[in-house]
Amino acid sequence: MLSYRHAFHAGNHADVLKHFIEVQLLRHLAQKEKAYWYIDTHAGAGCYRLDRGYALQNAEFESGIARLWSRSDLPEPLEAYVRLVREFNPDGQLSLYPGSPLIAQKMMRDQDRMRLFEMHPSDSELLVENFRGTGALIQRGDGFAALKALLPPPPRRALVLIDPPYEDKEDYRRVVSALKEGLKRFASGVYAVWYPELTRIEARQLPAQLKQLPVKSWLNVSLRVQNASGEGFGMHGSGMFVLNPPWNMHAVLQEVMPYLVRILGQDGGASFVLEHQADA
Repeated sequence: MLSYRHAFHAGNHADVLKHFIEVQLLRHLAQKEKAYWYIDTHAGAGCYRLDRGYALQNAEFESGIARLWSRSDLPEPLEAYVRLVREFNPDGQLSLYPGSPLIAQKMMRDQDRMRLFEMHPSDSELLVENFRGTGALIQRGDGFAALKALLPPPPRRALVLIDPPYEDKEDYRRVVSALKEGLKRFASGVYAVWYPELTRIEARQLPAQLKQLPVKSWLNVSLRVQNASGEGFGMHGSGMFVLNPPWNMHAVLQEVMPYLVRILGQDGGASFVLEHQADA
């Protein structure tokens, strides 16, 4: 299909949740000197303009990152994410929003490596341009299929981010299949899956399917910003499912999620879910 362009949604509430958690996972990996790999199966364009073009059509960032931009009461874990976004906007005006790979590139050290995949022809060209000279390996292709060749990575440490657009209902099945295969090859990796909260049955079933994967520890967090529409259209929230999460991630989210509900909530349906299974 290849019609999805993340630029329309850059900086929205789903990006806030996804990228805040990404920052926490990368901070955790950087606590050890040993190198890690960052693998992004659906990398998008890498960076997005908020002051013109696609992002202004629906201005979804106004109910996402813009609500956090000038606040002085951010919990420290959330402040780390917002501070990073501010580094891309040194004049203090919110005009650029970094995507997942650019956030990772900002946080990575000399010894760490990046592998990025994107199928959309326009976004893959932008991705190459945005990462020119960084040493990142970029491929226009299917990130799901690429995991087989990449895992396990040489340093045996990695964050694998999987966030397909879910335009095709097959994406839900492919997420589960890719994780099953990935865990066989690289059981100790940190895998983070973004998923939308929609009324369609595939979206509602995905978290339960992920809980059945053969892994000792997982964490599931979702942020609902509004009630589902009566017509059943549109995304009313999103979630992140993390396999092999850091030991302190649950406590971090217990602190931050009530704040995000309060600041990003759009009606009385705003809420969060936080579940985890600890390593026995």
